[in-house]
Amino acid sequence: MSPLPFHLVTLTHPEWEDALACGKRLGDDALPELRLDLFPGMDPEALVDALKRRCLVTCRRVSEGGRWPDEEEAGRIAQLVRALKGKPAWVDLEWDLPIPPEIQAARTHVRLLRSVHVAPGTFDLTERLRALPEGEAFKWVDWAGRLSDNARLVDPLAWARDRGIRLSAFLMGPKGLTSRVMQSAWGGAFTYAAPDDGPPAAPGQVPLAALRAWRSAKLHPGHGLCGVIGDPVLHSRGPAFHNARFQQAFKDLIYVPLVCGEAGEAREALDALRILGLSITAPLKLSLPETLGLKGPLNTLWRRSPADPWQGANTDAEAFEQSLSQLESGPVLLLGEGGVARTSLTALAASGRAVLQVSRRSPASAETVAAFAPVGVVQATSAGMAAEDPAPFPQLLEAARPSARWAVEWIYKEDTAFALWARETGLHLVEGATLFEAQAEAQSRKFIEGCGGDN
Repeated sequence: MSPLPFHLVTLTHPEWEDALACGKRLGDDALPELRLDLFPGMDPEALVDALKRRCLVTCRRVSEGGRWPDEEEAGRIAQLVRALKGKPAWVDLEWDLPIPPEIQAARTHVRLLRSVHVAPGTFDLTERLRALPEGEAFKWVDWAGRLSDNARLVDPLAWARDRGIRLSAFLMGPKGLTSRVMQSAWGGAFTYAAPDDGPPAAPGQVPLAALRAWRSAKLHPGHGLCGVIGDPVLHSRGPAFHNARFQQAFKDLIYVPLVCGEAGEAREALDALRILGLSITAPLKLSLPETLGLKGPLNTLWRRSPADPWQGANTDAEAFEQSLSQLESGPVLLLGEGGVARTSLTALAASGRAVLQVSRRSPASAETVAAFAPVGVVQATSAGMAAEDPAPFPQLLEAARPSARWAVEWIYKEDTAFALWARETGLHLVEGATLFEAQAEAQSRKFIEGCGGDN
């Protein structure tokens, strides 16, 4: 019978041909999850046969995030039984259901995974582990309402690992992403991944390529947790950047997106998850350091161990100052008033440049900007985080066009509306990606030198 690899990849493709191609491409470290509820009009036995029997067969109810109607339970079980004729490697049966005779008879050649999706906030994992149903592997899923909820999985997962129980316990939702990535480190036997060429099956599911690149399957209890915290952060290039450098330095650290927009919740998570290193982004650059008793704005925090005090730095400032030293002097129009704008203002003032700062709470007229005749324009608002965002303060940008020679875009997504305006105007543009690379390189050095997680 087929063993259960670490990665289970849900075939979520709208077309079966694409799902089948994905399933066939997976290596030995990944098993396709064939969700019969996603292909209701097709013959389950034929689907299993097309995958050469190497799959986990699931049929998920609507109440558990699937598409099979809850009121058609008999038909759902019948679909699973039909799939058994193809002799799949594994079949998923809900935790609390009795094993149908047909599935019980097939257990000579099919392994059984018992799963449960509990109501958000139920968190009955410890109780369920005391009374396991029949099965060879177990999956328990809740929802992450707060970032610190992830920490509640650490002890139960370690308990299961120590007793040889194949368990995956994780939390859905953007704030539960940490639990998916940290499964191996915390004692989990497997985790679910999104296909690289298809949508995630559930909120917070991470693409297989990312889990492989981050070496999630090889994480052990000694790995220290770092991450980028703020909201939004799921788009961040930080995990790809920092995890590669941790691996090159043979440092037992892992860096993940930590979705959180409130300083009190963030501080709670730092303690609960024993986080060692942080990249701080909006809206926490000012509020989180202040909550920790540090003077902001800061974009980088690190500590040797959870018992040690936090150290902080502003590598954004270092990156901006480096770029600023190569730009023409003269007055600067600064757009925004948050943490990044404050960092920019401090650096601009230190360089001796006159600054006109504009925000929604402190507007300026186009006539004022034209009279100021800025040589440079610094875009330090959040406009551009979403693809559809327009350029900020378009009338003021037009007023600055005749005198402007250079521009700085803090957002590192490609082709923001502001970046397009700068290029069309013929300005020398310092892109957000340039600033990101410079500040992230400085962050990685601090994490590698200052955080625990040594081999």
